[in-house]
Amino acid sequence: MSAKTKILVVKMREIIYTVIFLVLIILLAVLLFFMFRSRDRETQISASQIAQESALSPEDTAQYIAGVYTTPVTLGDSTVDVEVTVDENHINAIRLVNLSEATTAMYPLVSPSLESIAAQICQTQSLENITCPESYKYTAQMLLNAVSQALENAKRENWE
Repeated sequence: MSAKTKILVVKMREIIYTVIFLVLIILLAVLLFFMFRSRDRETQISASQIAQESALSPEDTAQYIAGVYTTPVTLGDSTVDVEVTVDENHINAIRLVNLSEATTAMYPLVSPSLESIAAQICQTQSLENITCPESYKYTAQMLLNAVSQALENAKRENWE
């Protein structure tokens, strides 16, 4: 019986490359698992949402006709438009259009007043309980009336 001892020489660099390669393969497998697992959940949620939405027709749930609606506001001898952007159920944005620098200089409270009430309206999705500082309550009331008129034009029942 002759037993020959075999010696295997492995370089450290090869071991490090092998470990890194195995870690990357495991990471890829975990990533693919979570990626396809979340798609299955989204598909299940989408199917249940479709079933619920088909029970209610869009005409029953929609509050507005999606679009951009403007209402003119007269400030002295110039006219500024209050633009309200809505989708079927939400007020998305409110802004001033055609506001010149001269008008801004003559009426400096218009922009901050609209920014304040626009943030509140977009957050609450309602014109109720809007607060504003005493310093520009009349300006805010004028702008609220313009926003109210634009939303009235956007309402679904006005178009039917």
